[in-house]
Amino acid sequence: MADDGAFQPWMLRSDLRTDRRQWLWVDLANWPEDVPIDPLPPVPLIGTGPASHPQAPSVDLLVEEGFSLDQLAKAIERSPHAAATVVQLLRATEGLAPLHALTLESFAYAMLQSSADHERWLASRQPSTAPHPPGTVHVSRRVDRLNVVLDRPEMLNAIDRGMRDALFDAFSLAAVDEEITTVRVRSTGRAFSIGADLTEFGTTRAPVDAHAIRARTLPAWPMLRRQAIYDVHVQGSCVGSGLELAAFAARLTASPAAWFQLPEVGMGILPGFGGCVSVPRRVGRQRAALLMLSGKRIGGRTALQWGLVDALVNEPAPDADRTHQLGG
Repeated sequence: MADDGAFQPWMLRSDLRTDRRQWLWVDLANWPEDVPIDPLPPVPLIGTGPASHPQAPSVDLLVEEGFSLDQLAKAIERSPHAAATVVQLLRATEGLAPLHALTLESFAYAMLQSSADHERWLASRQPSTAPHPPGTVHVSRRVDRLNVVLDRPEMLNAIDRGMRDALFDAFSLAAVDEEITTVRVRSTGRAFSIGADLTEFGTTRAPVDAHAIRARTLPAWPMLRRQAIYDVHVQGSCVGSGLELAAFAARLTASPAAWFQLPEVGMGILPGFGGCVSVPRRVGRQRAALLMLSGKRIGGRTALQWGLVDALVNEPAPDADRTHQLGG
């Protein structure tokens, strides 16, 4: 498979409009050090070989231990439009002010919601007939600290529309009240969050409407206004929008058994809860792309090594019964 996607110096001068390949790769061990990789193709460009190569920063992602070129290629080929959009978005927003980058992420996400890749994923899902109790976000204040607790443990803290709106309201308060100097975000149960509530996917299909909703309700907007005051701890699974939200925090800690995953590209979309902004600003564009395109999990030790989390800490999850007394 790798030979089919080989990227050679002569391709820099070729007409990529007629190239149908869904990904390309560069063997940096054999790429001339003095030949820039420019312009980049409109598909993911995977690098293998030494990270110390002068041209290594140009590729979209480098294959690291625990990942393979073939696995990445297969994942890209399952959702080629989403994969191409992710890498082009990460290229365009690298170094861009986070608030501007968040707008571009929303545009890209809205576009992919009407794509064939996402249509296929929606069609493949089995509709759930079981009742899903709505989630709750408890908010309390103690002097200068705002405590925010996600409380939907029976659904592994999947974030539904009501929880999203409650997070937006809590973070909006913190954005305007300068007496609040810490926002402490925690969650009940054995998982921080498995991401967005998948039962709500597909309810808004028009791209312009989808973007308008995110522009008004995404918790990342007020969070970014005072990002330095956020303290988040995660336990267990931290997936999708749960990870995207947590990665914005100035301090992010995790239990040693925590694990992290961004599976959205496999759904034909991209991380649209702010993850294309928060995650690369913690781990860099290439490792963000590696997580997003592969859809693979990483454990707490790898997350610490990459800088996705700041420390591994054993902290018990809040008690659900006690949390209900917090109010809000």
